[in-house]
Amino acid sequence: MRVDFDPEAMGGTAFFRFLTSVVIPRPIAWISTVTPDGAVENLAPHSFFSIASTDPPIVQFTSIGRKDSLRNVEDTGEFVVNFSAEPLLHLINSTATDFPRSVSEFDFAGIEREASRHVRPPRVAASPVVLECRSHTTLRMGNSTLVFGRVFLAAVHEDYVVGGRPDAERLRPLTKLGADEWGTLGSILHLSRIPYEEPQPA
Repeated sequence: MRVDFDPEAMGGTAFFRFLTSVVIPRPIAWISTVTPDGAVENLAPHSFFSIASTDPPIVQFTSIGRKDSLRNVEDTGEFVVNFSAEPLLHLINSTATDFPRSVSEFDFAGIEREASRHVRPPRVAASPVVLECRSHTTLRMGNSTLVFGRVFLAAVHEDYVVGGRPDAERLRPLTKLGADEWGTLGSILHLSRIPYEEPQPA
């Protein structure tokens, strides 16, 4: 027997908690942005994050409500996705607080910056992979805004590159689950796709 969860009956907040307990695991984009005057550099995790296009390379994160990351991207057109690795868990969590826009999470949490090459927002120096992005499109949907950014540079620390690409076991990615639950990589399964073969005439 199944238990039904009706979004109309439950309301938005309750069904949000349900959805985030089911759509798991979710990769975490640790987004750095800067205010238009350059005075405050913000940093916040967003667990609604994915690849939107490969050619051109476009990634996407979702701002539920009008968060500082969204405001800064709208005002400046730039952001950096910093890879969320397991050793950075407590630092990432410390930047998830809803600080005023005037507060820099870099400064509050004592996170070391690294200059970006193509955009103004800084990178997180300890993050193994960074994606420097310029805003491509924003799309309002319900109570959220989807932010699409074209990747102009990806930079990976050399210790995490194996065979010409980033290695998952070395990266040790963090994921977000439901409520206050976080996930780690666990075991990796290797399974090749089965190619389609045209049936041969008898």
